[in-house]
Amino acid sequence: MILLPELSGGTRAYEPRGAAPALRRGRGAPPVSRVVFAAAHVVADPLADTAPGGPAALDWDATLAFRRHLWAHGLGVAEAMDTAQRGMGLDWAGAAELIRRSAAEAKATGGRIACGVGTDQLPAPAAQSPAGRAGPAGRDGAAGHGGPGAEDLARITRAYEEQLALVEDSGAQAILMASRALAATARGPEDYESVYGALLRQTARPVLLHWLGPMFDPALEGYWGSGDLDEATDTFLKIIAAHPGKVDGVKVSLLDADREAALRVRLPEGVRCYTGDDFHYPELIEGDGAAHSDALLGVFDPLAPLAADAVRMLDDGDSKAFRAALDPTVSLARHLFQEPTRYYKTGVVLLAWLAGHQRHFTMAGGLHSARSLPHLARAYELADGIGLFPDPELAEHRMKQLFAVNGVDQ
Repeated sequence: MILLPELSGGTRAYEPRGAAPALRRGRGAPPVSRVVFAAAHVVADPLADTAPGGPAALDWDATLAFRRHLWAHGLGVAEAMDTAQRGMGLDWAGAAELIRRSAAEAKATGGRIACGVGTDQLPAPAAQSPAGRAGPAGRDGAAGHGGPGAEDLARITRAYEEQLALVEDSGAQAILMASRALAATARGPEDYESVYGALLRQTARPVLLHWLGPMFDPALEGYWGSGDLDEATDTFLKIIAAHPGKVDGVKVSLLDADREAALRVRLPEGVRCYTGDDFHYPELIEGDGAAHSDALLGVFDPLAPLAADAVRMLDDGDSKAFRAALDPTVSLARHLFQEPTRYYKTGVVLLAWLAGHQRHFTMAGGLHSARSLPHLARAYELADGIGLFPDPELAEHRMKQLFAVNGVDQ
């Protein structure tokens, strides 16, 4: 029995339920009916002398071991994405080393890997204007002239190119992530078309395009040149259509299932839609008869064994069993990703610690303090309720340790 702190300030007794039989099926080959990536978190080095805002120090052994865990269950690894605290504790230097090491590990183990390409080596942009309005510099590069200068866009393109070269040289597939610098600088859709067009013309192999919504990163409001999502979608699709054979798929993280379903039927033939919707993933992956989504999800980091098992049920044509396995996980996912959504990483790392994948609950940039104790207690309860922990007694013991250092007596 464990006492869980509540939002009211009190505690209540909870009896852990233990591991579910579904998690005892073990490891397996990659699913064949869907392509499935888990966006993987990084394990911080708790003994490093770091401070918020400074470079992250990672425990490389534990970080790479977790990637081997994901590959062993048949999932691909989406590396150096926002789940890895990209732009929230992990800078470009750290991300570059992460990409090199993970790509080498993928090559050695035969695991599938795709890595994030962004512009975060650039200085943080000034506060951006609302979508469609003038940015901090004019078209001629001077402030107040209504748009970015050509050199501003060239600088952003060069930053993307630097990261793209590193990822492709490592042998990994590239994921062109949304850029805070481009969001802050672009005047309209034509600037996105210019930057992405330059990148897609030179890619060595088809890439993924990532549309990350402002609920995950407020700096990306108005991406693709408009705050109107219909207009933004048209620009997004225009860029893809203009570069046939260059886009393997799109990753959509807007937490809007209807919009994703409408988008995926408009994609050119052969272009996949990888859901990044951590609220509606079971129905989006299952599909609606007309189309289905593949997956690139942060929530599949903690759910890896269960999620891989569930998708293999689709391989067997058993969509009912797939939903029966995956639907019960949605309550946990919605809890982890509740507003402010960008702090979902804290719950992801907590669950990795409780599941025995790392020795501590410490995050780069001090983000282990980004969620309240009642929030973490509820995450534990929901995870235990679906049998997520391989060793429920270890999870209970570690949760009691966390409560104890925060003054909650058991």
